[in-house]
Amino acid sequence: MASEKRIDCVILGLLSHEDLTGYEIKKRMDTALKYFWSASYGSIYPALSDLVSRGLAVKREDGESGRHRLIYTITDAGRDYLRNWLALPVLKDEIRYETLLKLFFGKEQGPGQAISHIEALEKKFRGELPYLLSAEKILKESLGDDTAHKYYLLTAEFGIKMYRACLEWCGEAKQLLAE
Repeated sequence: MASEKRIDCVILGLLSHEDLTGYEIKKRMDTALKYFWSASYGSIYPALSDLVSRGLAVKREDGESGRHRLIYTITDAGRDYLRNWLALPVLKDEIRYETLLKLFFGKEQGPGQAISHIEALEKKFRGELPYLLSAEKILKESLGDDTAHKYYLLTAEFGIKMYRACLEWCGEAKQLLAE
């Protein structure tokens, strides 16, 4: 399992909460998971086909909506697979920001360009932080309703702390480069 693509486990994790279409899986990744995980349709649909062929998920056609929609459901084998993956040690945690890569080599362009990149990153953090704060509020209010909310809350709080620390760093970095 160590060499398996984690997209399989992300999809199984989402399916462990509810039955979803490929489109809905992508939507969850672009909203709830976007701060720490992403995937394209080009990786989601092949992974879904693979999960079905391996018996970890099943698909059915939704005849009620009038559209041709395939809905995916996790199987018991899929739940076992997900639980086994969750029990494994984390192989790699990383944060990758192109801004930091450009800043690392920033001597070639000078402080003006570096500050511009930092300001763009700062704008991104300021724009996304309210979403995380709103999610945190909603999750705190609904902690008793669903035990999964406790785990969602932990990821939202991590994001809030990271964004606040990054915003603090942006200010300090701009000040250092301006000197």
